[in-house]
Amino acid sequence: MSKRRTLLSEAELKIATKSTYVTTDEEALNLFYTDCQLRNLRPYTIKYYRESLQTKIKPLVLMTEDDIKNMIMEMQRRGLKVTTINTKLRAFKSFYNFLHKHKHIKKNPIADIKLLKQRKEVVPTLSKDQIKLLLSLCDRKTFVGVRDYTIMMLMLDTAIRVNELANIDVADVKHNEIVIRETKTFFERIVPMSKKLKEQMEIYIKIRGYAESDKLFLNQDGNELKKRSIQTRIEYYGKLSGIKDVRVSAHTFRHTSAKLFIQNGGNAFHLQQLLGHTSLEITKKYVNLWSTDIAESHKKYGALNNII
Repeated sequence: MSKRRTLLSEAELKIATKSTYVTTDEEALNLFYTDCQLRNLRPYTIKYYRESLQTKIKPLVLMTEDDIKNMIMEMQRRGLKVTTINTKLRAFKSFYNFLHKHKHIKKNPIADIKLLKQRKEVVPTLSKDQIKLLLSLCDRKTFVGVRDYTIMMLMLDTAIRVNELANIDVADVKHNEIVIRETKTFFERIVPMSKKLKEQMEIYIKIRGYAESDKLFLNQDGNELKKRSIQTRIEYYGKLSGIKDVRVSAHTFRHTSAKLFIQNGGNAFHLQQLLGHTSLEITKKYVNLWSTDIAESHKKYGALNNII
């Protein structure tokens, strides 16, 4: 028998000290991703964590508070947007909070680090004339044109997220409403269809015909239309239209829908249900921005109106 080493190995030290601290990134990440799967997080969320939990500074298990601060400053130097930086920080917070809660690390390096302050910006939305222009560019003598026209109408009528739209099945379209199952919040919701959208949806479904895929929106090969393909199509029409002052995207359609809903007299509670927000506070941001235009309200209700 060979002579025993004086110092214990890392594995032996864990046994001796009953320590559960992780020593490698692989071990830490495996524990975290296993927990994500046990909590039934969406594949999209886990993919976001995998992409965000990457750093060239040093191994994640050795990161200190100063290292994370340096990482933030490096991202700022590179000119990354506050939203992008905060997105990465949220992933780091979830990761380190999990490890610390389950005693896989001794100290949480991100515990005292806050998200960057973000200025509230008004997202430019499409005007009614711009909406009409985009709709007119869909060639409704073709399958793709009818499909894209229907997609635009659906986004405007329901303020649906692009990921939710891509995951609608034909069977989810029922009479005057659509069941949204693949939601960001995990809560299914039902969105109503206006008369115009219902009529257009019936036209599209007839033209779509039978396909092996259950998905509502298909490509020309009969396969499901992916989220990225929908985004690309909307961007294509944006370039074709020549619209310069507004970024034509699926997200802009969502904001435009919310704005028009409020300006047409809709209330915050109904908008919350339409948008699929879990908190009314999030929805109120839309209401505060677009409530029948402040200038118009001020003309009617300004304090000086009844004084001088």
